[in-house]
Amino acid sequence: MVLGLRQFTDRVGDGAGEPFLDADNGEELMHEQPGVAVVLGNRAPDSPGTLYISTKQVIWLSDVDRAKGYAVDFLSLSLHAISTDPEAYPSPCIYAQIETEADEDESEGSDSESSDALDLSKITEMRLVPSNPSQLDTLFDIFCQCAELNPEPIDEEEEEQNWVFSADQIVEETAEEEDHFSQNPSNSIGHSNGDHDLARTVLELQINDQRFEDADEIDHDRDSGHH
Repeated sequence: MVLGLRQFTDRVGDGAGEPFLDADNGEELMHEQPGVAVVLGNRAPDSPGTLYISTKQVIWLSDVDRAKGYAVDFLSLSLHAISTDPEAYPSPCIYAQIETEADEDESEGSDSESSDALDLSKITEMRLVPSNPSQLDTLFDIFCQCAELNPEPIDEEEEEQNWVFSADQIVEETAEEEDHFSQNPSNSIGHSNGDHDLARTVLELQINDQRFEDADEIDHDRDSGHH
């Protein structure tokens, strides 16, 4: 998968057309919202177009230029939020941060993003500005639903390291825990899982038994003294 924003021109149908979706792999259209302007970085807004939200990606298509369109996968969106602060942006919008494959020092800053030369692979911010701000809540809810459908994949090596243990490792860790308990029995109190409850119970019984033994010795010494 390629991270970041990309050009999207794959339309079907007459007129402005609609985006071609990968239905064979289960991609479905979740929402269509006309009258939405897109703002990339600190550039001026593109003329209003139509926003399409699918189960896999966010697509914006210009209504006047069939060759102009942008798309970003949900897996590339690190954050999305409703922005209504006029100091952040004059119009209420959906604000999104985009992960890119470019290094941080190569990603475009606010000055270069507003330049004429547009490198989509370095765009890290996008704003979607609907003509009717009352649509923001609906758009945000759909963003959240689709983001949940696209959880961040777990690296296979990382997953194996986190969850797969050899028999030797389990035996070694168990021995270490038992040795730690024998040297520092008080440290085991507070654990609420596994054999630690049993260890705590045994420890308490041992303490109580020791107290009884001490009490018996004291009573015995007293009886010996009286005789």
